[in-house]
Amino acid sequence: MSGTVFEKVPARDRRRFEGISSRAYEHPADRSALVALRKLSGFDTVFKALSGLLPERSLRLLFLSDSVRVGETQFPHLHEMLRDACYILDLEKVPQMYVQQDPKPNAMCIGLDEPIIVVTTALVELLDEEEMRAVVGHEVGHALSGHSVYRTVLLFLTNLALKVAWIPLGTVAISAIVTALREWFRKSELSADRAGLLVGQDVNASMRGLMKIAGGNHLHEMNVDAFLAQAEEYESSGDLRDSVLKILNMLPRTHPFTTVRAAELKKWSQSRDYQRIMEGHYPRRDEDKDASVADSFRQSAAHYADSVRTSRDPLMKLVGDIAGGTADLGGRLRDKFTGAAGGSGAASGPAAAAGGEAGGATGRG
Repeated sequence: MSGTVFEKVPARDRRRFEGISSRAYEHPADRSALVALRKLSGFDTVFKALSGLLPERSLRLLFLSDSVRVGETQFPHLHEMLRDACYILDLEKVPQMYVQQDPKPNAMCIGLDEPIIVVTTALVELLDEEEMRAVVGHEVGHALSGHSVYRTVLLFLTNLALKVAWIPLGTVAISAIVTALREWFRKSELSADRAGLLVGQDVNASMRGLMKIAGGNHLHEMNVDAFLAQAEEYESSGDLRDSVLKILNMLPRTHPFTTVRAAELKKWSQSRDYQRIMEGHYPRRDEDKDASVADSFRQSAAHYADSVRTSRDPLMKLVGDIAGGTADLGGRLRDKFTGAAGGSGAASGPAAAAGGEAGGATGRG
């Protein structure tokens, strides 16, 4: 076996997804937005022209001058992971990767013309080889999906919003765009988590990595099942006030909460969609031009409808009641305020009203 061929073979036996489209692993909400953008002729060209103020060359020079570029002689284990990830996802051009000194564990993929992957020293020190492999795959997934362009714009606008905070109308307009981009980017993180699993092909390593990002290098003190139970408790606990607080807590973030990411990834790893990809049945990149925007939006709508229907969050339950059972909701409200006792006839009065409410509560389980 020649040296050139050897360099392109994964470190251990992993399935390669030749010609895979990013649509295979993209979260429905992320996918619908990206398919729609890709169908707009010349969108990227116009977008980049309008984003001419973005200091991309400055960013590249900054990383080149003040970070360590990953290669055969610098962080060679990360270099091999990067090549491995690009081989598995069939990304032809390997992005440049840099290691940046930072006490916070983080990684990102940015750039308009060509993606750049940046990982912090804290992340490199925190994760073991298989956990790091999932992270590198996560960032390569961002590159394959074209997320780096919009992430760069988000970073730029976030900084711009801080600089023009003294201009009331200016900061309101920019904040609205930033909020929309953050909402999209949170969904794109779920997509990239899936790409990381396709690269690492070890769900336990992906879970461990997310746990370490949340709780540090103390795996002996943590438990995957208990960690996932936190996500379920977060989803279902509290009342409507807590639901509003969850939304407010989420708005300034670019990433979903870590327990939620772990639960979403675990669920996807057990899905038929994931199994089909592992069996070699997935959308191909050369079919992207034929992707249907309408079908993608229908899939996204179906996903959200199912999420609302199955959610245990009090606010989502209320939305589900309003959207899916307005007649029943109206009947319950009428019974509550008229004293009707769950279809038993013309009972009225305080006692009957109390009985009706109690019966309704029992019926809702």
